[in-house]
Amino acid sequence: MSTTPTSIEENEIILGTGMGPLRFGMSQDEVRALVGEPEEIDESEDEDEFEHQAWNYYEDDHLLSLYFDREDDFRLSCIETDNPTLRLFGEAIHGRPLDQVQALLQRHGAAEPELETMEGGEVRLSYEKSMIDLYFEEGQLQFVNFGVFINDELEVQWPAAK
Repeated sequence: MSTTPTSIEENEIILGTGMGPLRFGMSQDEVRALVGEPEEIDESEDEDEFEHQAWNYYEDDHLLSLYFDREDDFRLSCIETDNPTLRLFGEAIHGRPLDQVQALLQRHGAAEPELETMEGGEVRLSYEKSMIDLYFEEGQLQFVNFGVFINDELEVQWPAAK
């Protein structure tokens, strides 16, 4: 049985910092101690621009993927999840329509979103400065990908240690 975080607090996205107890900059050992062994590990393809590992956890048909980049000494740098208890700025966001999610981010100062319709018909709402991509299918938020902040000089901005 997986020990993927399931409480509301543990599924709170904190932009640039992580999700609940998962904090960007954690080592693979720290992540393993927190959520256990991944059910699968995907390695990047040789032709990928950045060499990375994705640790995938499955629970009740939901996915939590944790990304570790070689360039960053395999520290946690990105999280992707479709958890139905996802929260952002204290509000549940999974299944919400695009306009509501966009309004929430705008209220909290996220600027200049990009909207793109993907090949499969899903819509991606991206906030480059906030390092978050939100994916909508049939008008409802299905999954989120978010990462550590990167400054204008393309330097990783690790969150302060707790």
